[in-house]
Amino acid sequence: MDAQDTPTGQQSIRSSPLSRSAALATTGAVVGINYLKHYGRRAMGGTGSTSILHEENAKAVYRTFSELKGGPLKLAQMLSIDKNLLPEAYAREFSQAQYSAPPLSYPLVARTFRREFGKDPLDLFDTFSQEAKQGASIGQVHQATRGDQQFAVKVQYPGVADSLKNDLRLVKPLALRILGLKESDVAPYFTEVESRLIEETDYKRELASSVQLSNASRHLKNVRFPNYHPEFSSAKILTMEWIDGVPLDRFADGDADQASRDQIGQALWDFYHHQIHTLKVFHADPHPGNFLVSDGNLCVLDFGCTKALEEKFYHLQFQFLDPVLIDDDARLITALESLNVIRADDDADFRDQIVALCRDSLRLVARPFRSETFDFGDAEFMQAIYDLGMESQKNEIIRNPRGSRGSPHTIYVNRTYFGLYSLLARLRANVRTHLIPPGV
Repeated sequence: MDAQDTPTGQQSIRSSPLSRSAALATTGAVVGINYLKHYGRRAMGGTGSTSILHEENAKAVYRTFSELKGGPLKLAQMLSIDKNLLPEAYAREFSQAQYSAPPLSYPLVARTFRREFGKDPLDLFDTFSQEAKQGASIGQVHQATRGDQQFAVKVQYPGVADSLKNDLRLVKPLALRILGLKESDVAPYFTEVESRLIEETDYKRELASSVQLSNASRHLKNVRFPNYHPEFSSAKILTMEWIDGVPLDRFADGDADQASRDQIGQALWDFYHHQIHTLKVFHADPHPGNFLVSDGNLCVLDFGCTKALEEKFYHLQFQFLDPVLIDDDARLITALESLNVIRADDDADFRDQIVALCRDSLRLVARPFRSETFDFGDAEFMQAIYDLGMESQKNEIIRNPRGSRGSPHTIYVNRTYFGLYSLLARLRANVRTHLIPPGV
């Protein structure tokens, strides 16, 4: 559909710090009132269903996050990847942030074009879809044509970059309440998230990363990348080749045969394995909205969130894949100390609990690296990971870790591997895996 004069979609985004603060404060008050009502019902002898409480709060939170977009909506998207981190109602609501957030109206999109290029969309393209084809946290995607070429044009939501730091500061208490965590224990991780999110608002940076990483990965079998168009790109608009395909989650949930599932799963594994362990710069946003399946290929669409691994951190992080280390107490303790998981002031009992918890976790999450092939269709494997996560939420060491522990750099490594495992499990793919080369 070509651009028309009739506006549809969200007509504006709250841009002032005061108005955005008011929206989040109102939502926080709604959540608080729902908790009071819930505990009031229980105090009066009622049943007070926790699932109803989460359902009401999740809808209220997501409605506000989706209207504000930017930092709040990106946080929802990130949290939705880990279905075991959130109550089910939140995970269900937040999953909409992956590619179906409410779109902005066309007049706001045209205004961004005039600000960036001094021209309307139809001055640059022959056709330009009035309605977004996909909406997410930082921007939305429109389809355009010029001659016989088709383009995907990502347009950043107005004011997102300017409001991001303030948004994260305001949304942090709400997120901590949902997750049941203490601010002092997660402060370094919020700082890391803030850094990555600020980078995502710079489309010039994303363009450079997209070109660099796609060119360095084009040799991978059954992995495809769009061509990028800097002539139609700016700090707030990113244009690339349009690729027709099926979103990865819909492919995984469909009726594809096992051979096709294995082919796409292998492409996904190889893509991440190559970038993390060879390039040491990787696509750190493994949610299904960033991938399409087209003609037997995995198409990678978005490099907005990338993470570079310093050589020293890489070796410290991936030393845990050494199967000998897990059963060697002295080496395991030394490795945990090197990443500040264990500290010198920990008492012996607390240290023993951390070591036991880490050993159990490592035995499970490193399992795919222990054989030539691994069947992610084994439901018991992912269920064990979810169960471990649920137990971890209740574990006093994790809920009260006595200060921040570990490296904040691990947040995107762990998030990426959990996202990768989740996607492969959804595909029910059997893939060729192998240990990291000796010497890491």
